[in-house]
Amino acid sequence: MRPTSTSPAVATAAPTGPSPVARRPWLDHWLETCRDLAELKASHPMVDAVIDEIDGRMIRVGDQWLADFASCNYLGFDLDREIIDAVPEYLEKWGTHPSWSRLLGSPVLYEEIEEQLTALLGSEDSLVLPTITHIHLSVIPLLAASGTIFLDARAHKTIYDGCQAARARGAAVRRFRFEDPDHLDELLSAERDPTRLVCMDGVNSMTGNPPDLPAFAAVARKHGALLYVDDAHGFGVIGERTGETTNPYGSKGNSIVKHFGESYDNLILVGGFSKSYSSLLAFIACPTEVKDLLKVAAPPYLYSGPSPVASLATVLEGLKVNEQRGDALRDELERLTRKTLDGLQRLDVHTPNRTGLPIIEIPLRDHEQIDSVGRFLFERGVYVTLAAYPLVPKDEVGFRVQLTAVNTDEEVDTLLTTVEELAGRGVLRPASEPPSSNSLRSAA
Repeated sequence: MRPTSTSPAVATAAPTGPSPVARRPWLDHWLETCRDLAELKASHPMVDAVIDEIDGRMIRVGDQWLADFASCNYLGFDLDREIIDAVPEYLEKWGTHPSWSRLLGSPVLYEEIEEQLTALLGSEDSLVLPTITHIHLSVIPLLAASGTIFLDARAHKTIYDGCQAARARGAAVRRFRFEDPDHLDELLSAERDPTRLVCMDGVNSMTGNPPDLPAFAAVARKHGALLYVDDAHGFGVIGERTGETTNPYGSKGNSIVKHFGESYDNLILVGGFSKSYSSLLAFIACPTEVKDLLKVAAPPYLYSGPSPVASLATVLEGLKVNEQRGDALRDELERLTRKTLDGLQRLDVHTPNRTGLPIIEIPLRDHEQIDSVGRFLFERGVYVTLAAYPLVPKDEVGFRVQLTAVNTDEEVDTLLTTVEELAGRGVLRPASEPPSSNSLRSAA
């Protein structure tokens, strides 16, 4: 209802302009910050898209069939016939979904997963919860207590949010420069707080590069800090390396700690099954005493709805497939990724990927061209992840290509042909062009 002239709000309001409530400055701020992304969401066929059908790694959006390079199902377990065929037996035995929080009652499937996962990772113990986001938001505040968190400046947004939750409970947060263990050493040396937690990514979700984990682990141990690593994109892809391993990814897919021959001394590893294992489940590899603490203090264990039985089943069956033929799948994944990177090098197209892992970011010369470049890719039958501002800094706006073991050579050829056309139009950054001085700043 429109206020009357005698309303106090009208009597004290400025004669012109909207009221403070109508202006909603907080909403206006976020709308402006996210304007580029919001515009893409409203109009672009590769953002907030509805996928109508799949055929291998080909997907149909409306009438358009596209080669899918936006999937994180690195090993192709989502399409593995052996895994798919095993699921109905679990459903017959357990139904579609457990009806209890984990504190109230855990199907033995959880125990089987944790036992096999702990053996694979070589950790003291492990605990599985529905998602990595659940873990960050609940575990980081517990581990940080009212101490100080040292946060990688380019850590994933979900780690950042977990640190903000910890800050609300009394923790301090300091940020160290991306890929700079010396800066972390400086900050830890100057810190007087005895409770110290270092939070960082494993394999980076945009660059595709792992950090120098031994260097960061050495700095953390030197200063008595607990190192907390989220290897969402590394688990299932990289693993331990021996003299018999020919694949640069290593073998077994048992994550970044084993890949670098590191120990779990003062180190906690977080990872997920939602990428390489194509299942709704995540884990924290930790000492048993930390696991016991989480069972009484972590809200996802106490209150959250659990993962569906099908996800528990696909994890267990995926662990079997990983043991039997996971290394062959990683060999194929590495081959397709190398073919893609070799093609980009031949085309003189820049990517920050320097380690050959299957996440390949391709930045644009001009961030304002993201809409037209995305449409060009879509029209040519190539589906990728668009990296728009503010998801990444403006000088890193572009698109991300993710390879999987079940992509085909024909699909990679289509991708490279399309990238060649884009390079010819001058919209991609050449490999010979030095990166911007701002290219390592945080997007969080």
